[in-house]
Amino acid sequence: MGSSPAIGVLREKIRRLEAGDKPSAGVLPFGVAAVDARLPGGGLARGALHEVAGAGNGALDGAAAALFAAGIMARARGQILWCVRDQDLFAPGLAAVGLGADRVVYVEAGDDQTVLACFEEGLRHGGLGGVVAEIGRLSMTNSRRLQLAAEGAGTLVIALRRWRRQSDAADFGQPTAAMTRWRVSVLPSAPLAVPGIGRARWLVELLRCRAGESADFEVEGCDHEGRLALSAGLADQSFAPAGAKRRA
Repeated sequence: MGSSPAIGVLREKIRRLEAGDKPSAGVLPFGVAAVDARLPGGGLARGALHEVAGAGNGALDGAAAALFAAGIMARARGQILWCVRDQDLFAPGLAAVGLGADRVVYVEAGDDQTVLACFEEGLRHGGLGGVVAEIGRLSMTNSRRLQLAAEGAGTLVIALRRWRRQSDAADFGQPTAAMTRWRVSVLPSAPLAVPGIGRARWLVELLRCRAGESADFEVEGCDHEGRLALSAGLADQSFAPAGAKRRA
């Protein structure tokens, strides 16, 4: 069942209060109705901070989270600043989901503090289509600084959460100023009629959405234009089962 008009009005009032009546930079839709319907305004807010992480400490979920972020940035216009802490980002993989090397400026930093400094400096520069920064810990204070910088620049910002130790992953549950929080995990690919590798499938969880509700979706991974698609078995369903929804 969809949300009532009254709930939609209330969410918009909350969004305006949280934004302090600042002009909106618009949204970037996913182009998947079931996902966009869960986001205020019908897409990811530009001029805002968003968090993305893999579901576990494994490389597969971490890679899926990076590709999810890259697909988002592939659909944004302009140059993308991508700040990394470790030299393990696979640029051809990003290109495969639409984010070509000619659109990305890579900054290599050795620790979270340096990444955060580059993150903020990139936002101050302005004129970027988006900024992605791979970071482990993100305090409320630092996230507020990034959120304010994103608002000032009108830039879409993603904190891609990565941890060197499993024990550090608990930090992902701590409150931050991010507009949305996403978790991505790998699902088995759908079988093909002939031998080969099928399109990647992910479980994408919207864990937190300011002025919205949480939900989860089984999707086919980003294509060469950075676009997701609902898995074939869910294409006729609007949302995840009611038991899977959690109010943010």
